[in-house]
Amino acid sequence: MSDVIVERVGALGRLRLDRPKALNALTHGMVREIDAALNQFSADPGLAAVLLTGEGERGLCAGGDLRGLYDNSGTAFAEAFWRDEYRLDSRIAAYEKPFVAVMDGITMGGGVGLAGHAAHRVVTERSRVAMPETGIGYLPDVGGTWLLPRAPGQVGTYLGLTGEPVGAADAIFCGLADVMVPSQALPDLIDALSALPPDAGDSGVRDAIGRLARDPGEPPLARHRETIDRCFAFDMVDEILSALETDGSDFAAATRKTLLTKSPSSLVLTLCMLRLGRRSPNLEACLEREFHASLALLEEGDFREGIRAAVIDKDKSPRWNPPSLDAVDPARIARWLEPRAEPVFSQGRTGPV
Repeated sequence: MSDVIVERVGALGRLRLDRPKALNALTHGMVREIDAALNQFSADPGLAAVLLTGEGERGLCAGGDLRGLYDNSGTAFAEAFWRDEYRLDSRIAAYEKPFVAVMDGITMGGGVGLAGHAAHRVVTERSRVAMPETGIGYLPDVGGTWLLPRAPGQVGTYLGLTGEPVGAADAIFCGLADVMVPSQALPDLIDALSALPPDAGDSGVRDAIGRLARDPGEPPLARHRETIDRCFAFDMVDEILSALETDGSDFAAATRKTLLTKSPSSLVLTLCMLRLGRRSPNLEACLEREFHASLALLEEGDFREGIRAAVIDKDKSPRWNPPSLDAVDPARIARWLEPRAEPVFSQGRTGPV
């Protein structure tokens, strides 16, 4: 049975993630189904746009299928999954037809990979968008190290390290979304997109969405922008923690407390990759780097332990190795950045496969 509903509604090609009981967590099979559907939609001259949504009331996609990664020993399963997933994320970023993603409800990890690179990114008043990977001994992958460094100031660094979820206004403020459409208006959005002429193009799609868009209000993170920019400007995690301690505000204290619960190794690696992502020439360069670092974290980092604590045993008491920031070996982190498998993208390539 398929976990992705693929259908055509008027001039609209629809992709509906259909694992609502699992918060539409992304499996390798779903990645393949989406890719095959994009082939089909690409060849259809009558389609004006493609729309990605999630079934159920809880969210678009909570991320990748962590249990599948945990249950398969070694890295072969993960390597095949991530290779195809990252290629799909890259393909969505450069897709030849207007691609619309609706991040209604929970949209995290792999869900951000599918939606965050779309040409038209819609959030609702129910959206909770996050890259929470440092809390499971992982890193903000699926192009997170491309998206987050392009947020204003150091806001992306804050989000990548803390994993804090944001609502509609903050998602737009951070550059993870474009517009807010009320959830009750989503059926109207589907109708409007399906009624577009095939040659509507991105401008026609943008106008259709814009007619239903509403002001999401003031982004809460903007109130803390000065503190975030000052405290997260450093290139060492211990310096960030010290700056937060010195700041003395309630926000800084809460942020520091949050960081101290994360995998120390993942924090150091993530900060390094966010800085590298800021200087990267394109999305694919970041995805390539994330691919190899992800394999390292699964093989010898805290990732399996993080999954165990969050998903398998659900004790929420991960035993990080090493348990403290001062014990993290910089040479080990540097080694995790080295290639561990065949490249995801062909050498010298600047676009999707």
